[in-house]
This record gives sequence, C-alpha cells and structure tokens, in this order.
Amino acid sequence: MVSTMPIRRPAAAPPRKRQMLQRRRRPPVPVPRCLPPASGQSSGGGADGWRDFAASFVAAGLVEAPEVEQPAEEEPLTAVEAKGGSAVLLLPQGRALTFNGKCCLTCLYGSVRVFGFSIVPDQPPYNLFSPYTHCALSIEAVAYKESEKSKKELKAEARSILRAHLVPRAARIKLMKSFVPQCSVVLLEHLETPTTRFILSHIEFSRVFTAKKKKVPCSTPEDTALASASIRRQDPGNGLLLSDSSLSAVGELVQACQEEDEGCPVILVCGPKSVGKSTFNRYLINLLLNRLPCIEFLECDLGQTEFTPPGCISLINVTEPFLGPPFTHLRMPHKMVYFGETSCEQDTERYLDTLKYVFSAYERDVPLVINTMGWVKGAGLLLLIDIIRLLSPSHIVQISADNFNDMPQLTPEYTYSSTGLHTKGKGSLKCKSLANGTEDLELCRVPGDFRPPHSGHKLLCVQPEFPGAGIAGHGQTHRSVLRDMAVLAYLGQLQPSGVDLVLPLHSLVPYQVPFSAVSIKVIHTDVSPAHILYSVNASWVGLCRLPEEVQCKADGPVFLTQTPICDCLGFGIVRGVDMDKKLYHILTPVAPENLRLVNCLLIGNIPVPNCVFLNQPGIEGEIPYVTAEYNYGISGAGKLKMKKHLKRREHM
Repeated sequence: MVSTMPIRRPAAAPPRKRQMLQRRRRPPVPVPRCLPPASGQSSGGGADGWRDFAASFVAAGLVEAPEVEQPAEEEPLTAVEAKGGSAVLLLPQGRALTFNGKCCLTCLYGSVRVFGFSIVPDQPPYNLFSPYTHCALSIEAVAYKESEKSKKELKAEARSILRAHLVPRAARIKLMKSFVPQCSVVLLEHLETPTTRFILSHIEFSRVFTAKKKKVPCSTPEDTALASASIRRQDPGNGLLLSDSSLSAVGELVQACQEEDEGCPVILVCGPKSVGKSTFNRYLINLLLNRLPCIEFLECDLGQTEFTPPGCISLINVTEPFLGPPFTHLRMPHKMVYFGETSCEQDTERYLDTLKYVFSAYERDVPLVINTMGWVKGAGLLLLIDIIRLLSPSHIVQISADNFNDMPQLTPEYTYSSTGLHTKGKGSLKCKSLANGTEDLELCRVPGDFRPPHSGHKLLCVQPEFPGAGIAGHGQTHRSVLRDMAVLAYLGQLQPSGVDLVLPLHSLVPYQVPFSAVSIKVIHTDVSPAHILYSVNASWVGLCRLPEEVQCKADGPVFLTQTPICDCLGFGIVRGVDMDKKLYHILTPVAPENLRLVNCLLIGNIPVPNCVFLNQPGIEGEIPYVTAEYNYGISGAGKLKMKKHLKRREHM
C-alpha cells in the first residue's frame, strides 16, 4: 500500500492583513484640505460653500459623482418649401421656432401661439414682424382638443389640407413622415407691405429684419426652407423671456378681466426705463384677446408710443393682436391729442390736463390697460402719483429692476397718503387752472367719471429676468431710432398698395391749404410771429380740430396765443409755404373726409427723421432743406446730429 504525502500550501493571510497589504500597494490619495464653511460664513455663499466642499471629494476620487439625468431629446421641427416664397412648418407639441424676419402665418392644422396669442385653422392669416430691434418672435405648438380618430385618419386629414394649399408631393411626404398626434402645421409666406418697403428703402434701416451675422457651422434643409419665406431661425434665448412673477401677474389679471366682479378692471403698468413695460402690455393684451373681443389701451408714454407717432396721448380700442413692434401696427385711435414732446418734464400741468381730456372718452365697458412713462425718479414719481389718483386703477403692475431703489412700492396706503406733484395726500389737493382758464383740476373731488383714488387697488410686483433689465441705454435699439421708425411707418402709409416700387416723398402730390383755413401754434417754444412760417416749413405737424371755428379777418396766417387741448386727426409734413398764393403744401395720409375737419396745425418738438431729407433720389444739385453752409448765429441753426447711441444721463 502506497501512502501519499500531503502537499503543504502557504497559509493565507488573514483578511484584515491582506487588505492592509493591498492598501500599501496603492499610490497615496491626496486628501482635500478644504473644510466645510462655518455656519453663517459667507465665503462663497452658504450653499455655494457646501457645494464646493462636496465637489472637492468628487475631484479627489473619494466619492462618485451623482448621475445627472439627461433631458430627453426633443422631436425636431420639419420645414419644407412650398409654392413660391413660402414654407410649411410642422411642429410637435411643445416645440417652438424662434426667428427673425417677417412673414404671413396661416395655421393649417393644430394650434400655435405667438407672443401669447393663439392661432387656429379657422382664423385668418396674421402678419408676423420680428426685427432685430426687439426680442425675436416664437411660433410655439400648443395642445388642442383632437378628434377621436386613428393616427392614419389624422394623417389623411392633414395630407388633404396640404394638398389644398398646393404643397408639392415630395414636401407632403417629408412632412407626413414627421407627423405625430398633437402636432401643428403652419404655412409661412413671404410678406411685403408698403410700410415696411418704405422703411427698408432707407439705408439706415435696410437690414432691420435681417439678423446680425453669426458663425453658423452648417445650414440645414429646414433653414433653407425657412429662408424661402424670408425668415431665419434664431436661438430661443433671443425670444420672449418671462419671469415667474410676470407669469403670475398676467394670470391674475386675465382672471380678473374675465370675472369682472367689481366692474371692468383698469390696469396701470409702471416702472423705470428698460424693464419691459411695453412688452408686458403686448403679451397681456394678446392673452386677453384670446378670451375677449376687445381691450381699451391708454397711451401715456410720450416717447415710446404703441399705436401712434411719438408725442401723443391716445385712447384706442384694440381688437387685433400685437405680433410685432410698434412701427408695424400703427393705427388711428378714437381719441388722440398731440402733446408735441417726447417728455412732459417742462409742462407737467398741460400733460395732466391732456391726460384727463383723453381719459374722459373711456366708457368703462371693457377692461383698460394703461401704459406709463419710465420717468419715475424725483418729480417723475410725484407725477405718477398724480396719474394714479386721476385714473384710479383697480390693478397696478409695478415692474422693478435689481438695485433700483428710487421707486417705493405703490401700495394703496402709499398712493393715498403721499404728496404728488400737483396733489396733496389724504384727498386734499392743490387746484390749478387749465391753460384756457375755464376749469380747475381737482383730481379727487371731481364727480362723475373721475372717481376718488381707488382705496383697494391690487398691487402686483413683477421682477424681470431678461439680460439688461432696468439698465438705461442697454436696449437693443436707441429710443430715438425707434421714434424715427414710427414716423417713417406713418409716412409709409402714403405709399400706394399694389406697387412694388417705393415712391419718393417729393414725387407725391401734397394738399394745398389756405392760410385762412387753419390756425397755427408752435407748442414747445416761443417763436416770434415774424418767424413762425419759417418754423412751419419742412416740419412735422399735428392736424387738429378745434371745437370753435377759426376767426380770420385777413388772408394772412392765423396764430394762436395759447396751446389748445384738442383732438388730433393725424399728421403730415409741410412741404412748402407759398407766400404769394398764401398756401401751405401739406403731405399727409389722412383721408380727405377727415382733412375737411382740420382747422389747426400744431408744431411740436418731434423732428422729421434726417433720412427723409437725405433720401431724395432723382434730385440734381443741392438737396432741398439740406445744406453745408449754415450760420450758427441764427437761432435754431446747426448741423445734423450724428446719433452715437450712447447712454444718456438719467434725469434726477
């Protein structure tokens, strides 16, 4: 019997000792030397300090970084070229196209929203204007009530709609491949209007609808299709940015306007310059027009008017949405006064008198939105208190910027007890006579339409979050440039429709107005009667109607001694003054039936844009009204100012 010897194996190291040996073989790991911030310490901020402390452990490899959930990829939008100068866009629900340019939008299928306004297939086409001077527009596909049909039936319905709009077969096939339930399809057509054509004819504004050039890695087929409709895709960050406080305020105001528990709401929007008051107003009114047939809008901002050329206080009934900046939707208000200045600092009494006159036309049967000036420092804040007492709003939307401490919260208690520029707190007012001396301004004691200050107005505080909010001069375009564009848009109404060419203003036939038919007043300064006709020539004038007839004993011009507060029916340019025939030559788009009512010309401090004088093609020799030889000794003479778009000092 053979015996086998046992084989000896080295004894295994104890578990603890083996782990120690393994640890010795590893390279030393640096231990972070930072310590967590002490309680109340502000180095890096409380939460930021702990975040940095935790990140140091991840960097050292002591702990694993938490997995970050990646957002699901969005379904891509699909755009194809259709018939000449148009494109068809398919957007899945929740997707949006942010763009620059101008186009005419028709909703073919589903539902889309543009700047708060909802558009569905049974509505007419809408013109969209998205210049680089303002935040870009976005077309967003939103949810809608869909019929209980199968996906195949829905696709067949959408395909028949595309076929009816002459979309080519290849384009239909591409769109149907991207078709999903709850998607929306829109037709985007090339847009050209006489007004935009006239504005673009001036070299200063020839690229206003063209986005600034950026380095684009490649151009997709969708970009090519959109270019056929004269629009260009932009980053969504260039579109409308609304803070949570803005959305909350808008939601509450829409609900109040629908309920009307205490009568029609009167909404006053105020705040310093460059905080987005006008943008807030447009978005709010667009939302309201989704539910109400019309909204009243009271314009109190002389420098940045919404529906008229600058220098006006107006009341207008809004029935169509805002789908572009002011110069794209000028309209005739049913009550308008030409103040003649872009600021009321030099004549606040006439400003309040004018505002009272315009506000008296409000019948309180629909909600009213009031736009106010950005002058809220010093005397501007006191004037705002007077305006609040005069208009008695039910809601005040106060938009404030970071680090702006010159404007306290306009609570009911503050506006009731604080002293205004022309009124005293607690209902005691200083009385002053109007320019014509016929009545007194007693804002809190006037019965009827002018109620005492609203004792329970709702204050809604809004904090904007877009870049540059509240920084004067930080806007995309200088205010004076926007005013020039508004004047050009008004003059663009002189262009005949159906004509592709732009007719120069000097080629249009003006109206002839006898000296004795109208009276004249220079609003913004005192002018000697011997020099008034010089100031009238080549000036922007308000065409107004005085309640009383003009009394004239001779054929000479009629001059007013005081500035009247009267209805303005439109505007024009005095192209010339014929001293021999005693005629004014006035160029204006006002209809002849309304011109017969005009009996007063008001000359204010709103200039004719320089480009109007310089852009006079076909003239040989010296350009009229433009010269290189001028005498500084003559009052009012000087060279054309070059706008550098610099930040201006704030008025204290």
